[in-house]
Amino acid sequence: MHAIGVDIGGTKIAVGVVDEHGTIIAKTKRKTQPQDPASIDAAIADAVAELATDHEFHAVGLAAAGFVSSDQEHVLFAPNIAWRDYPLAENVGRLLGRDDVAVVVENDANAAGWAEFAFGAAREVQHMVLLTIGTGLGAAMVVDGKLVRGAYGFAAELGHLRVVPGGHSCGCGLRGCWEQYASGSALTREARRAAVDRPVRAAHLLELAGGDAASIKGPHVTEAAVEGDDLGVELLAELGRWIGEGSASLAAALDPELFVIGGGVVAAGDLLLHPARKAFEDNLPARGHRPIVPIVPAQMGNDAGIVGAADLARIAAADR
Repeated sequence: MHAIGVDIGGTKIAVGVVDEHGTIIAKTKRKTQPQDPASIDAAIADAVAELATDHEFHAVGLAAAGFVSSDQEHVLFAPNIAWRDYPLAENVGRLLGRDDVAVVVENDANAAGWAEFAFGAAREVQHMVLLTIGTGLGAAMVVDGKLVRGAYGFAAELGHLRVVPGGHSCGCGLRGCWEQYASGSALTREARRAAVDRPVRAAHLLELAGGDAASIKGPHVTEAAVEGDDLGVELLAELGRWIGEGSASLAAALDPELFVIGGGVVAAGDLLLHPARKAFEDNLPARGHRPIVPIVPAQMGNDAGIVGAADLARIAAADR
């Protein structure tokens, strides 16, 4: 049975028809306005209608960057889209006008994690953690082959574990959250600071950013590091250290078989992953008396949200 997955971003949505093997067989996209939730609903319905002209489906999964209710119908809060206690599933379902189609909302990191578990890097294990290094730090957990959502749907917000009391301010309202040190935003912040404090050492980074420290972005750091720039390598290693140390703490709580790291920065390969693995091993409780859990790159890429949302919607529809 085919299902449709929708990956909802701040300014665009990507929509695809997905088969039971996790393969996208058709795809489309739409631009959206993050401050106009109704326009997002309309864009989703329009994209789904386009795909429906050539494909049969019985479920639609909506991957949303926000706190999703346990009934998988509402987005209770989103940092970058004007969703507040928003009945996303109901609104989209009404616009689709099809009683035979189940509409299911899922957190976007959960959707990506499920895609990696079902079809990607974690398909051979039953216990895994996905960490997505983006603007923030997204995460998903699978335990005994089941996605962990928690009692109220808020589980796996691992980026908001506090690792530095009184540290950098976070958009969640706290200070010192893990994502303030292990994210693309953290990488960018530290790179810009280095360019101001050490402009000679940051010469290559500044060159890539057109000479303006404020224009440096994460991909500039990755590019510089891959080209052998010492500062770029150092910045990625520091990011990797934060990922590894935090993962070691997670291992104490969850004891997973595998950590999967996603996000564009994974393109740096071992420049990021080697420091992460070393920091993980150095900080693992009971080191020497337990397995060293592999830390591997994600495999599903930018399609993970679509594939995971579609597959989870298919499962939910079958259970209803």
